[in-house]
Amino acid sequence: MHRKNFNILIFASMFIMVSFVSCRKTDKIDTNPSILLSFSNDTVMFDTVLTTAGSITKRLLVHNTNDKKVVVSQIGLGGGAASMYRINVDGLPSYVVQNIEIAAKDSLYIFVRVTINPNDQATPFIVSDSLVFLTNGNRQIVQLAACGQNADFNIGKTLKGNQVWDSLKAHVIYGFLRVDTGASLTVMPGTKVYLHNKAYLAVSHEATLNINGQWEHPVKIQSDRLDPYYRDLPGQWEGIYLERGSKNNILNNAVIKNGNFGLIVDSLVPGSNPKLTMNGIIIQNMVYDGIYAYSTSIESMNCIIGNCGGVALRIEKGGSYDFRQLTIGNYWLASVRRTPSIILSNYTYDSLQQKIPGDLQKAYFGNTIIYGSGTDEIGLDSVASAGFSYMFDHGILRTSLKVSNPLHYLECITNIDPQFIDVVKYDYEIDSTSPANHRGVPLGVIYDIRGIMRPASPALGAYEYFKKE
Repeated sequence: MHRKNFNILIFASMFIMVSFVSCRKTDKIDTNPSILLSFSNDTVMFDTVLTTAGSITKRLLVHNTNDKKVVVSQIGLGGGAASMYRINVDGLPSYVVQNIEIAAKDSLYIFVRVTINPNDQATPFIVSDSLVFLTNGNRQIVQLAACGQNADFNIGKTLKGNQVWDSLKAHVIYGFLRVDTGASLTVMPGTKVYLHNKAYLAVSHEATLNINGQWEHPVKIQSDRLDPYYRDLPGQWEGIYLERGSKNNILNNAVIKNGNFGLIVDSLVPGSNPKLTMNGIIIQNMVYDGIYAYSTSIESMNCIIGNCGGVALRIEKGGSYDFRQLTIGNYWLASVRRTPSIILSNYTYDSLQQKIPGDLQKAYFGNTIIYGSGTDEIGLDSVASAGFSYMFDHGILRTSLKVSNPLHYLECITNIDPQFIDVVKYDYEIDSTSPANHRGVPLGVIYDIRGIMRPASPALGAYEYFKKE
């Protein structure tokens, strides 16, 4: 045999023997009683979980950092079969599994879910358990914890009579919830209303929605997905529909977020009061419009509309509107936004795409901030055959429109950053150096959205500047 080939053969043989020995070493099971596993977390924590609804699935990694294989003789829930938690270990769903091997320097995935049983507690409560690992006689524990919240589930439901929702339970809507003709729904301070995917709330002809939140205890209307990933994810539910002929809707101090639409407000019926009165309403993170108003009537004070992929405030086919101390901050990042933040229009289209006019009797914006990431955040769209009355009275506007006509603009400044505190975190408070400070005039809105008294020369928008200690 050629000497060179002989050397290659010897080298290859030695390599195979070393590899074989190495493999044999890692294939051995380590029975040392001092062996310990390590974990990606010492606690698997779930955010608020609605009773009976079930949680998301969370993941725990179990690491074998040793040079040899280990056998975990048992992995189980401390509460056993009675536990509200369930686990999946290496593809095996159960409350306990046995003799699970973990190779040297390898990891094992455990998936954990929880479904919390309802009880009589009015406030959120903690449901705890543990994962217990037995390895070579060693006992190791990973804690499990979830915050449970009792809930009233409304599945494709129509409310009749005069209904009151309080904060003792969360209220969850699947499919739809309709306030029936002639009925009313009153929502008390601190109440949480959760809507499942594609769900909506509708208020029928001659029906009324009253939201009675307080700044310290707002009503919250959002998706029923409460874990961190979904906390600021838009498009998780449909919207709130105030249908044609619904009446005397009053909304105070509520946060409405993460839907497709915030409020869709349909037309008035002859002789009715203002369709909608709002005070201290925050609408944010909508895929389409924050407020879509169609030939209707709205009175608004101290409201905020932020981050909408469509239009923050769309007015179509006229109507009558009075917005005082309004803040619009539209810095939508989830997709490309091609519309301004506010559109005023005195017509709509019929099925043949013919324009149908409707008088814009009044569109008053007093002490208002309308700003965002677009180059022009105000759109005016009118036909000559219908009235088109609008007024911006003291404001900061992001627009290319000329604001010198006193019939439509009084003391407005344009394209100067209002200096919101943090638009990424949806904080539209103003800074101490904001040009909105002391820029307004008294409009009868004595307190800002937080209840802080306004000075003689108030700030523009929903917030007065307030120095935090």
